[in-house]
Amino acid sequence: MRNKFKQAVLIILSFALSIIISSCNSEISRVTWKTTPTSKVLRTTPTPTNSPPLANSISPDNFEEETQTTITLSYFDLEGDLATACNISGENGIIINAPCTCNIVGVCSVEIIGAINYTGPGSFSYTVSTGTVVSNTALATFEIESEYISIPQNLTSYTSLANNELYGASVDNIGNIYVGTYSGLSISNNGGISFSNKTTAQGLGDNNILKVHTDPSGRNVYVATANGLSISCDGGISFSNKTTAQGLGSNSVKNVFVNSLNTTIYVATTGGLAISGDSGTSFSNKTTVQGLGNNNTTGVYLNADGSIIYAATSGGLSISTDGGGSFTNKTTAQGLGSNSVLGVFIDPTGVIYAATIGGLSISTNGGTSFINRTTAQGLGNNMVNNVYVDISGIIYASTRAGLSISTNGGLSFLNKTTANGLGHNTVMETFVDSSGNIYAATQWGLSISNDGGTTFSNIVTNQGIGPYYVTDIALDASNNIYAATSGGLAISVDGGNNFSNRTTAQGLGSNTVSGVHLGSSGSIYVATGGGLSISTDNGVSFSNKTTAQGLGSNSVRNVYTSISSEYIYAATSGGLSISTNSGATFSNKTTAQGLGHNDTYDVCLDSFGNIYVANYGGLSISTDGGTSFTNKTTAQGLGNNWVFAVFIDLEDNIYAATLGGLSISTDNGISFSNKTTSQGLGNDNVRGVYVDSSGTIYAATAAGLSISYDGGSNFINKSTDQGIGTISANSVFIMESSNTIYVPTNYGISVHAY
Repeated sequence: MRNKFKQAVLIILSFALSIIISSCNSEISRVTWKTTPTSKVLRTTPTPTNSPPLANSISPDNFEEETQTTITLSYFDLEGDLATACNISGENGIIINAPCTCNIVGVCSVEIIGAINYTGPGSFSYTVSTGTVVSNTALATFEIESEYISIPQNLTSYTSLANNELYGASVDNIGNIYVGTYSGLSISNNGGISFSNKTTAQGLGDNNILKVHTDPSGRNVYVATANGLSISCDGGISFSNKTTAQGLGSNSVKNVFVNSLNTTIYVATTGGLAISGDSGTSFSNKTTVQGLGNNNTTGVYLNADGSIIYAATSGGLSISTDGGGSFTNKTTAQGLGSNSVLGVFIDPTGVIYAATIGGLSISTNGGTSFINRTTAQGLGNNMVNNVYVDISGIIYASTRAGLSISTNGGLSFLNKTTANGLGHNTVMETFVDSSGNIYAATQWGLSISNDGGTTFSNIVTNQGIGPYYVTDIALDASNNIYAATSGGLAISVDGGNNFSNRTTAQGLGSNTVSGVHLGSSGSIYVATGGGLSISTDNGVSFSNKTTAQGLGSNSVRNVYTSISSEYIYAATSGGLSISTNSGATFSNKTTAQGLGHNDTYDVCLDSFGNIYVANYGGLSISTDGGTSFTNKTTAQGLGNNWVFAVFIDLEDNIYAATLGGLSISTDNGISFSNKTTSQGLGNDNVRGVYVDSSGTIYAATAAGLSISYDGGSNFINKSTDQGIGTISANSVFIMESSNTIYVPTNYGISVHAY
């Protein structure tokens, strides 16, 4: 009886359990019963499932163009399964260097390289697999940066303009100031108190900015550069660049105008007037075929309702009433001051103002005839770079000799110059905001007037580096930078963020500085166009040495000091001048002592104290302290007898930078092997050379910085595509303690940390 009761209970419990199981959304796919004489046993056989892994979107660290990096992918698997494979697709800005793989512990990674000559946003999509189960698609996004940045102009922490040489200025409706400079687009959101600078690092086509146009909101910024039209849709944070690939007549863009009614873009280029009705996706180019006076178009403007296009060209002012389908051209026959028209402006009433190289020409009848205004009416100069008319009808003519203002329709002008506070009398463009504040882009700063032009305050670069033509550089043990520039000796104690400039006011012989050297005692030696200037107080003041102290010439090209005794060796245009008493007196060495030429460019010493002098007639070597020299020329294998620089490495190998290549000697100058573009040099014109302790050779050429890792057998060249300030590298310096390359260029100092 008891057994029967147990059997009944077991059956009831099993039945209840089957009901519970069947009501759940479980993975149990089959329930079977097996009955024995004494009991019923429940058996379940689960069918396992494998959920797909979840791939996560990632933002890896930024990396440099043409640089290899490994990116680790991210995923999660519910069952804890390890990924066994991965796949990459949709690459943007990168090249896959090694396929995506997953190791035995499930870590997946891919090795990529930044695409050649590409900087900007990069990305790729990826999936991971656990066995045969594939994840969702995730996205990896990052920034591909230039190998080199140029200081100061590529730094964005500006408190002032990128460069003092300005070409354009504009102010949007909310008061943001946009200034086109020779070194980038400087933007101020606080009335000019401080600026952030935009360059090719943000996507501009070129750092040489000729004009800028903004919409009223300041959101869309259109920038005319020397290498395309750069457009920003985020207030200047980033730019996309439009070129001939999109239909521009030329990549050299002189001006840009946007119709605020329909956002049609009009781009003045050296190859025609390009028009886009699709936000810059494509352009149709108008040329002399459509009636332009000349394909070299310097300015463009529209009338109030956008129905008439006015194009300033080198052959007249061209006017279209059919959207650019055809143009009629106005010339001196209609009264223009010159057929070379530099700019054009149309006021709300339809009056035409044409800035020409022969005056400011004004038409009140749609261009049928013009009246020309010149210095006779008070213009500062007949060459008028641009013209602007404010809402009250006041005319502002930007001339080569001042800003000329007329309050009576051009009958007479009052000219404003440096006497009124302008930074420079050459005014390239003027803009007046709704409050009547005047912004004048001059060749030396942005001049702002809040009193109708009575007075101006001028904003210039406060980095202190002066003109950005940098010829030489030196760094001390604290990484303080000393830059020889065409406007003085610029010194930075904060890694190049800011510079203070030393000039003749501090005792330099001249503001034209061609070389700088730091002595072992801490003295600073500066080669100038007016003597050798020496500072023993960290650059606070300088004493200048000239021919009065025995220099061969006051034109000093470079300077070197010996480590032990700190003898001074000054390469001048009149010989090599040597001082053994801290510059009190010099003895001068010339062709009489065996120099190849008295015009010397560089000097250095090897570990034995032998002197090497780069000169216009070869490389001259002295083994007796300068008493006599033997001269090496093309007869010994030099690429050219014009030698600009010389370097001696730790093995006492000689490297001569010549006009015909980089010449290398491993036998004390008995013979040289010459390296040229055949070995990969950017150009055979080599300006400077440096060799680090590992034997890597860095050659500054007229077409970039060329680097060799194999003793000069092969070189790879770095140029503006990699962020070098200009195509021409003037010299090179390696700070091995910080693994940093410094390249003086015509556009600042280009820096790369390796």
